[in-house]
Amino acid sequence: MSMYSSVSVIWVLVAAALVFFMQAGFAMVETGFTRAKNAGNIIMKNLMDFAIGTPIYWLFGFGLMFAGSSALVGGIDLFSTGDYASILPAGIPKYVFFIFQTVFCATAATIVSGAMAERTKFISYCIYSAIISAVIYPISGHWIWGGGWLSQLGFHDFAGSTAVHMVGGVAALVGAKILGPRIGKYSKDGTAKAIPGHSITLGALGVFILWFCWFGFNGGSTVCAEGDDVLVAMGSIFTTTNLAAAVATVTTMIITWVRYKKPDVSMTLNGSLAGLVAITAGCDVVDPIGAFFIGICAGFVVVFGIEFIDKVLKIDDPVGAIGVHGLCGATGTILTGLFSTSQGLFYGYGASFLGIQVLGVVAVFLWVAITMTLVFMILKNTVGLRVTREEEISGLDLPEHGLVSAYADFYTMSNRVVGEVAATIESSKVSIEKAVPVERLKPREVGSDVKMTQIRIITKESQFEALKAAMNTIGITGMTVNHVLGCGMQKGATEYYRGVPLEINLLPKIQVDIVVCKIPVSTVVEEAKRILYTGHIGDGKIFVYDVENVIKVRTGEEGYDALQDVE
Repeated sequence: MSMYSSVSVIWVLVAAALVFFMQAGFAMVETGFTRAKNAGNIIMKNLMDFAIGTPIYWLFGFGLMFAGSSALVGGIDLFSTGDYASILPAGIPKYVFFIFQTVFCATAATIVSGAMAERTKFISYCIYSAIISAVIYPISGHWIWGGGWLSQLGFHDFAGSTAVHMVGGVAALVGAKILGPRIGKYSKDGTAKAIPGHSITLGALGVFILWFCWFGFNGGSTVCAEGDDVLVAMGSIFTTTNLAAAVATVTTMIITWVRYKKPDVSMTLNGSLAGLVAITAGCDVVDPIGAFFIGICAGFVVVFGIEFIDKVLKIDDPVGAIGVHGLCGATGTILTGLFSTSQGLFYGYGASFLGIQVLGVVAVFLWVAITMTLVFMILKNTVGLRVTREEEISGLDLPEHGLVSAYADFYTMSNRVVGEVAATIESSKVSIEKAVPVERLKPREVGSDVKMTQIRIITKESQFEALKAAMNTIGITGMTVNHVLGCGMQKGATEYYRGVPLEINLLPKIQVDIVVCKIPVSTVVEEAKRILYTGHIGDGKIFVYDVENVIKVRTGEEGYDALQDVE
């Protein structure tokens, strides 16, 4: 008879794969919430968190976490070769348990990436990642999950609100504080300025990935899939995890809607993660009612926590990692002391368990804050922690990785389209002698007062179809159209990004360029004004320029003739 459980092994390995895929979620969230010039650097750091952390945890961390049951440290077991039979869950082989713990370690490490984004040296980040995976995370993890002193006291952190998320959040707090804010984040009087991320779409994709993978993060922490009690617990864990996340999301949306007059997209996305982080500690011991209230609390904590960190503490955290993982991790762990159906204060079990939960949060906070301060200060005074001002302004992709842009050739045409364009050009081309160099042809006589004028119209996208139809009516058949962002002197209506007013609110506009010589300029302008006018701010502007000359590249014709498309 086998000593291992097939169903439990498969479940734990699937859960480990889901937790690993959280790296992709974090990468997308952090990339989307930061600027495009740093996208490659963010991706590289999230990749190396796992790639560096895996061998380091195998070499040092796993032993420090599980090779013994002393109060403070597990033990020294290089390459994790020891016998861990005493701590292995029933039916689970050693390396199944090992890989499951490895992906958790990587999650703790990667949280710091977003808070220190856009200004950290890559080499320093790699060194930090190795140290937290080798020593800092494993030792506090031993206290909680490896039989250490907090475990012996009865501290409860089922899947890692404190052991994983708060560890990463506190490390992010220390790192971001020592590193300092990004250039331009705060004005001379200390007022916070909004620096919007370049892709809310990527950020949202990351949140959906993380929400999906969290079912493995929390559900897989049963480290077992056999027996009626475990199966019931798995269903409950999935339910409380999902409910807390959903409630936190709605709560965050409502709070931002009230405070900023509109529901803030990026903060609401953070709210989803806040609920997931907060429920992680007690997802196995709270009921749906408890999960509901934990989600509400997480929504309030993430909004006001991020604002406090940004505006009061003046710590620049581009993605909100400190608020989401640090504050909500601590909050969820403490709330477990209130809402646990078997030990919680609200269920008549007294304050003893709550006190243990608070003690665990404080102890882990102090451990990580002290050790990470030493690590980051040593890095700052040796290899250096922050890139140069010039490198930060240009973006880290090029100076750190030789990457001109993470989005190079993003808008290239497919081979099929290129072929069609080439065929069209081939069918209508004229001899190069007529085009280059330009042969100065005598313009058609149309009157000495004919001149060329460029009319540039900038207006709302919604008005374009009406404008195009009006221009066609008066004989304008050629125009160049661009999508642009802009605002007038009024700077647009006040909008907020993560609770911080945007200095200038750039709105999507259409820029239409028309060059005329036969149709009177006044006719074009009056018709455009008639179509675009509403009397409200944002109707747009019309600019009129003199054009010195126009040259048709295909034929070499100039002036009036170059503007005529009749062959």
